[in-house]
Amino acid sequence: MKLKQQIMLGATAAIMAACAQTTTNVSDMTNQKTNPLLEKSAAQYEIPEFAKIKYADYQPAIEYGIAKQREEIAAIVKNRALPDFENTILALDNVGLDLEKAAAVLDALTGTDNTEELEAVDNATQPLLTASNDEIYMDDLLFQKVKQVYDNMDKLNLNTAQRRLTEKHYKRFARNGALLSPAEKDSLKVINQQLSEYMQKFGLNIVKETKATEILVEDKAELAGIPQNTIDEAAAEAVKRGKPGKWVFTLAAPSRLGVLSSANSRDLRRRMYMAYTSLCSNNNEFNNEENINEILRLRQKKARLLGFNTFADYMLDNVMAKTVKNAEDLLYQIWTPAIEKVKEEVADMEKLLNEEMREKEMKASPGQAVEDKAWLIQPWDYYYYAEKVKAKKFNFSEDDVRPYFALNNVVNGMFYVANRLHGTTFTELPDAPKYNPEVTVYDVKDKAGKHLAVFMTDYFPRDTKRSGAWMSNFRESYTLNGENIRPIVYNVGNMTKPTKDTPSLLTVDEVHTVFHEFGHGMHGMFTTAEYRGQSGTSVDRNMVELPSQINEHWATEPEVLRHYAKHYKTGEVIPDSLIKKIEETEKFNMGFMTTELAAAALLDLEWHKMEYKGYVDVKAFEDSIAKKLRLPREITYRYRSPYFRHIFASDGYAAGYYTYLWAEVLDADGFELFKEKGIFDQETARKYREYILQPGDSEDAMTLFVKFRGHKPSPDALLRNRGLK
Repeated sequence: MKLKQQIMLGATAAIMAACAQTTTNVSDMTNQKTNPLLEKSAAQYEIPEFAKIKYADYQPAIEYGIAKQREEIAAIVKNRALPDFENTILALDNVGLDLEKAAAVLDALTGTDNTEELEAVDNATQPLLTASNDEIYMDDLLFQKVKQVYDNMDKLNLNTAQRRLTEKHYKRFARNGALLSPAEKDSLKVINQQLSEYMQKFGLNIVKETKATEILVEDKAELAGIPQNTIDEAAAEAVKRGKPGKWVFTLAAPSRLGVLSSANSRDLRRRMYMAYTSLCSNNNEFNNEENINEILRLRQKKARLLGFNTFADYMLDNVMAKTVKNAEDLLYQIWTPAIEKVKEEVADMEKLLNEEMREKEMKASPGQAVEDKAWLIQPWDYYYYAEKVKAKKFNFSEDDVRPYFALNNVVNGMFYVANRLHGTTFTELPDAPKYNPEVTVYDVKDKAGKHLAVFMTDYFPRDTKRSGAWMSNFRESYTLNGENIRPIVYNVGNMTKPTKDTPSLLTVDEVHTVFHEFGHGMHGMFTTAEYRGQSGTSVDRNMVELPSQINEHWATEPEVLRHYAKHYKTGEVIPDSLIKKIEETEKFNMGFMTTELAAAALLDLEWHKMEYKGYVDVKAFEDSIAKKLRLPREITYRYRSPYFRHIFASDGYAAGYYTYLWAEVLDADGFELFKEKGIFDQETARKYREYILQPGDSEDAMTLFVKFRGHKPSPDALLRNRGLK
């Protein structure tokens, strides 16, 4: 029941009225059986038939799904047999299949193809989903049955997976208020509804202001240094916005980073940086400061109601780290060497900058001095001068390697790795249903030729798509009535778009992103977990980034590069000289990258471990944490709070952004085994598949890692991987 929790709600009366709409019995809603979101798809592998789905289909499908789920829950409660794993835990794990099917499509499209009409549908249906979730987890009779199984696990002789699923459902009830008094449950319901409203507002503001923001260039001279494909895209964007003959850069990653890393114009870089870092903190309708304060207030209320001092305590209680201290201890082990590395990086950059400033001063008119500040690296200079240092130190430029990283070749490369490691094949299904023409659909088969999964890719920015990159499912994998249902998995990104003259040519960082999300995809596709609640990525939050981050390592391994990195014009395989430069620069600028990531993770923990006593000035709070951390002046947080979607648009990574670095400890240590045995060693690949990709949440995460690696992970591996030790 991994339903979307980023929910927009109206007033309490409106919520109650909406919930009342779902009290209809399933038998009274038989007309919904013709709804394309509910009926069995006629497409191969039952891929949703997107072309048939209309806006008007969503709410009826979700109302029907909620009503059917309510009847399924009622059947569990009314069952007079002694509660056991099958009639209670497994039955509960399998409720809501129709609801999840409809909600998964809505969730996918609001992230990738959002429109005003779809947003209205989302706003109308999410209150129903939130209320339905509360209805289940605050059902006393249902909880008593779950508790009875939980209390008698030893007598029932449950196996490891069954015990773990039972514990998972019991804890989910407890963490959702099942142990509260009736009055406290009512309070929690109100908190959940209000939280959902503010989280949804937070996320929508990011989407809307990102879409509205433009950095306009009218003088062609300002474009000096920027890659031609980025310029062409900016020209096309200007035409789209009714400004032909000009150039419009946006906050989408390819456009933003193209300017910050390449534009010779310092003022253009500054404008881009300021636009991005002030996102949703301007004096307009998209300002997220009030939403942040309300989210913090409500989360603290929720944590206290559930018996925790802070929301951070509540969130970490249920994962590998267990405590805020453990998470912070890891981050601080990384922090000190990272900021020391930053000092080295800045010194190299300022040496180049000062050479430029001296040259500029020599050319200046008599008595015209260059301001002192201009001699210092500013935050908007970091990417640009990092590239200059890289070019000087390693004779390396992204422009040298991008022609070898056409997106199609990169995708073929990641498929090649999966095939060499696991024997899987990927065959395009050109006639399969797609939610957008830019989507590509693949039939994934295992080494025996048996269907493993459907995999979809959607890689380019659109005005209707939120920023970032992610993986999700239209359908999870699980076993039902003896039949193994295989998953439908998708990857979404915002990579450099093709132009009329060139295909999509990626930076090394974008190549890593493609491999990263595919690692999540393999986690979802390879799962052999029997139970829906343990399938694929339904794992300990501290473990979920392991498959994605470890998969990045193969992207730039020389043997792999020689297979897929081919010049988009000539077909020439990437020369060894460029491979060597990629290897030499893999750890370059790691002080910056580690510091901005760790700073964001520490900021997240500071927000959620604080005692909320009243309105907090967001910028002042961020500045105070930066001062406490001794955050280098040249660097800000990877995400400033007003657009820190991970922690404020949902509960997914709240007090948990640190898990990217926690998981890197696992992935760095894990990949060292592949380096020791061989990157395509079949026995190591088997163990990785058996203990990491396939089990899902059927066994303790650390136990599985130790079975794969042979020992517990060491933070030293992360420091070595990032060149900090």
